[in-house]
Amino acid sequence: MNVKIDTKEKFTVITPLETEISANMSVELLDLIESFKKKEIPHVILNLENVKEMDDDSRKKLSFIQHQFYENNCSFVICGMHKSLEGQFNDDEESEMMNVTPTESEAWDIVQMEEIERELLNDFDHKDDNA
Repeated sequence: MNVKIDTKEKFTVITPLETEISANMSVELLDLIESFKKKEIPHVILNLENVKEMDDDSRKKLSFIQHQFYENNCSFVICGMHKSLEGQFNDDEESEMMNVTPTESEAWDIVQMEEIERELLNDFDHKDDNA
């Protein structure tokens, strides 16, 4: 599967260059996304601007991966979804809780806001430990 990987200071943007993500391709993409949880900068933005179709299992796995990222205090945001793909995601109940933005710029903002939120919560937790 062809993807573009753009590493920024606080996150990585993964952009599949395919218009359709089949079950075989999704395994490769999902493994790539999962690998970022172990990196120094684990936050990922998945830009789906080129993708017009994705199989049901892949959409469900993306939802599961997003939950795993958040459980590990990492951000995972999907952006740039075509209307056809958006409709497929809207049909899945799992997708309701996913972090999806129209543009990559908005996804950057969410990652940065979540990082600030984690820092504030971490500071709050440490203050409680010292009380």
